[in-house]
Formats: sequence, C-alpha cells, structure tokens
Amino acid sequence: MSQNTAKATDSKVIVVTGASSGFGNLAARALAAAGHTVYAGMRETDSRNATHVQDLTQLSTENGVDVRGIEMDVQDQDSVDAAIARIASEQGRLDVVVHNAGHMVLGPAEAFTPEQLAQLYDINVLSTQRVNRAALPLMRRAGSGLLVWVGSSSTRGGHPPFLAPYFAAKAGMDAMAESYAAEVIRYGIDTVIVVPGAYPAGTNHFAHAGLPADTERAADYDAAYGQLRDEMANRLAELFPAGRTVDEVADAIVDVIDLPAGQRPFHVHVDPSRDGSDVVSTVADRIRSEFYHRIGIADLLPEHASR
Repeated sequence: MSQNTAKATDSKVIVVTGASSGFGNLAARALAAAGHTVYAGMRETDSRNATHVQDLTQLSTENGVDVRGIEMDVQDQDSVDAAIARIASEQGRLDVVVHNAGHMVLGPAEAFTPEQLAQLYDINVLSTQRVNRAALPLMRRAGSGLLVWVGSSSTRGGHPPFLAPYFAAKAGMDAMAESYAAEVIRYGIDTVIVVPGAYPAGTNHFAHAGLPADTERAADYDAAYGQLRDEMANRLAELFPAGRTVDEVADAIVDVIDLPAGQRPFHVHVDPSRDGSDVVSTVADRIRSEFYHRIGIADLLPEHASR
C-alpha cells in the first residue's frame, strides 16, 4: 500500500464504486490507511457481498481506520441517490468520487447480442452518470471536489481482440470523463483519469468475465480463433514484468487524491506492460489543450492538462 499518510486536516470523505473486489476494494483499503473516510460502494451488502462488508468493518476495528461498506447498486439511480444521501447526512460533505465500477466480457464481438452491449454500457458508463448526478450537486455547492475515473489502457493503447464490448464501453467512459472535466472545473472540481494496464493477477477481470449469449455464433469462431482466444490471458501475462502488483493502482489513486487541488495530473498511467496508452494520451492531451486555446476556453483546462 502507499506510504502516504494524510494529516487529520487533509482527511477527505470518499466514495469508491464497485469496491467489493479488485481495484475498488484495494483503493478503499489504501485510502483508509492514508487517513481518509472511505465509503466502499457495492451492491447486495446484506447477501452476496455481506462478507466483504464484514471484512472492511474488521479492518477498521483492527487498524483504527475509517472504511465502511455501503449499499450502492450503480445500475439503480434510487440506490445511488440513497447512498450519496447517507454519506451527506453522516459526514456533511463528499470530497471525492472514485468511478471504479465496471465489468469485462471475453469473446467474439459478433456473438454478443445488442442487449449485452447495452448492459455492459450501463455498468461501465451509465453508472458514472448516475453517481455524478447524485454527487456533483454536493461538490458544486461546496466549490470543491475531485472525480477520479478508473479507465483502461485499452482505450488508447494496443489492445487485443475478443474484448471489444468492454473496450468500447471504457472508451465511452473516457470520453465522458474528458467532457465532464471541462464542465465542472469552474466549480473547483478536479478530474483525474487513472489508466491501469492489464494486470494478470490481483483482480477478477478474466475470472469473472462475461461470455457471449449467442453461443452458436461464438462457436463459429472456434476453428480460426479458438486457441488464440483461450491463450489471451496468458499472452498478456507474458508481457507483465516481474515484481509489479495490482496494489500499485490503488497507490496511484491515493497519491493523486492527496495532491493539492488544482495541481493534480489529468492522466495517471499505471501500465507495467507498456501497451502505448501513455504515449497516445500525451499527444491527445496536447492536441486538446491546443484546441481549447484556439477557441478561447483555455480556462476550462486544468493546470496540468498536457505534458
């Protein structure tokens, strides 16, 4: 975990979506260890995820930190509204939203039904809209805040096949993040897009990946692509350097949250396999910055809008 420890006066109230496992759970734990008050959003806290809530409660008790599970189904606006309302009632404010909730699928793009793509878009993109609509009024009234969007290096890096619906959804979230950044900056709200690469261990992305509903259409690809598809996770793992762990994504989130307002980087890449996403983002951020200057809206750019 990150070695940063926030001072009591710097402690922030944070909600992390999709925090039952993976990046979200690690980030919630790391942020609590850094001295923040953390609400770990997850659904089914009284049933399927009850043990995850209990684990966080135990962590708080044993380590003297403040991290608590909260019922938040990001596919249900009422659930999201209730969670944010509870945080506001208990804390009087909300300083940071970490958009982490998401789901991955694996298989030939053709074999996924349109309804599956819509469902994946709902989880990865519309979820952020539900949370923003509940949380941003609090931040705008306070005149401060931070949106941390956990993206994917696949959006701009050299991504492999058979993950197309997931990649398309993450690209949609990335576009939303960039537009939101310009629309909330005048309210004192920062934006950081954290871009993890493909981690072969430490998350449940591949283990819990969804599969195509049209199994007959998927089978049509077996002869030409079956072996390649089945080896995809191992091929990605072979690129991964030794000594790197998924904890570093959580550490990166802690680090950017602890930076002073207005001084945070726009993109933070955590990609040990180096698929090139950081290179493309550097160029894209520069072009975006230049365009904003050309049309006279440079005040909508953060100080570190480009590198």
